[in-house]
Amino acid sequence: MTEQTADAQASVATVVSRVVDCPVKKVWAFLLSPEGQAALLGDGASLGDKGDTWKAADGTWGVTRTYHPLEEIRFSWHKDEDAPKTWVEVTLEELSPGHTKIQITHDHANVEFNVAKLTARWKAALERIDDIM
Repeated sequence: MTEQTADAQASVATVVSRVVDCPVKKVWAFLLSPEGQAALLGDGASLGDKGDTWKAADGTWGVTRTYHPLEEIRFSWHKDEDAPKTWVEVTLEELSPGHTKIQITHDHANVEFNVAKLTARWKAALERIDDIM
């Protein structure tokens, strides 16, 4: 796990990762499933197609931006209805057959965001994903 702060841009970023004992194809399929999206984003969330809005039961929401099959999902993330847009990128990297690194980078949050809370949120998401898979 890595935490980063980018003061020059008056924004914060956090990066967390975990290696799971699954091939990248299985991880990708899981992340696109309703169960996987709930594990990543929270109950009620569904990324949909590029340009679709998603919303979780906890009030977080965003817009799906890109899918690069077996490699990356990128979406905007807002902590509530009035919060500014931030960016989340989920990348997959097959380290060896049957082992995949999942990395979540949350970037462009303004300095009022609590980096420790963002880090804890995404670490918990990775734990849920690993536990379910």
